[in-house]
Amino acid sequence: MSTAYLVVTVLAALMAGFSAWALHSRQEWVVGPLTEYGVPRPWWPWLAAAKAAGALGLLAGLAVRPAGIAAAAGLALYFAGAAVTVLRARSYAHVPFPLVYAAPAVASLALL
Repeated sequence: MSTAYLVVTVLAALMAGFSAWALHSRQEWVVGPLTEYGVPRPWWPWLAAAKAAGALGLLAGLAVRPAGIAAAAGLALYFAGAAVTVLRARSYAHVPFPLVYAAPAVASLALL
């Protein structure tokens, strides 16, 4: 395991975990845009759980490679879907936010 993979994976896990916490605790800077994008409130706990599972999966992947692959791919797809949601809502100024969270997950997958 390379140092770059370790650093990028831990960073991706921390970012996904932070994002999960922010949604779970209903931080206004997160739920305000979700409401604007039309994401139904009953989905929010599931979305937060998906991000938390991805973060834990990345960390588990440090010991069990297939778990890291699945978690990194899942988070990359999750944040790609988030970017599509933002684009569909025509909130173009917010598109970079999900991409910033997707980048370390994609990089972690690339470094495997």
